[in-house]
Amino acid sequence: MDLVAEDCNELRQKTINPPFKIELGRLVRYYCNMSNAKSLQKTSIADYLKGELDAKRRHEFVDGVVYAMVGARNRHNMIATNATISMGGQLRESPCMAFNSDTKIRIQQSGGTRFYYPDAMVDCDSNPDTDTFQDKPVVVVEVISESTRRTDEKEKRDGYLSINSLQVYLRVEQGTPCVKVDRRNDECFDSQLYEELSAVIPLPEIGMELPLSELYRGVTFPGPPETVDEE
Repeated sequence: MDLVAEDCNELRQKTINPPFKIELGRLVRYYCNMSNAKSLQKTSIADYLKGELDAKRRHEFVDGVVYAMVGARNRHNMIATNATISMGGQLRESPCMAFNSDTKIRIQQSGGTRFYYPDAMVDCDSNPDTDTFQDKPVVVVEVISESTRRTDEKEKRDGYLSINSLQVYLRVEQGTPCVKVDRRNDECFDSQLYEELSAVIPLPEIGMELPLSELYRGVTFPGPPETVDEE
């Protein structure tokens, strides 16, 4: 079922079968302004978590509104898998653990609660009360897609950086070797940019490094446009 709506009125007429008895749309945040989004039907955290256990498609939860996630392309999945494998392999003797994109993060803020599925993350204090999400990540990785760039670089970034345990947020580009790193420095975050395959991202917060050559292993980048020599 296609849940993309051209406007909010159309979106309110689109529903999805149980487990979610709510109105939702894929990437609705891009089509609706905040005043319209607030009028969407809300669901409880308990119903959302229960529904995700059997859902065929993953959903993210933002202050009571549930959003269906869009399937990722091969390059996106390769980079996300590389991040999980590289970090997980280096953390074998560590109390920290790398999680892939099937694990949710819970973000609790004064204005509400969010659940996101990052592409990869590292948690050093696993939540003992549930096996459905983590809420104390130290490192979070998001692979940037053009369709989700605005969310990854604004909404999700603001949410992730509000987590007390978070030390590093990595935003990884797909079309070129480029990683934007937000790193905690006392009460704020400093931004750094890594743009060469030979670059290595230091992660002393979890006792490891992340080479861009490992992050982009197997990824083929689009070449420059061909030019025709004039005779």
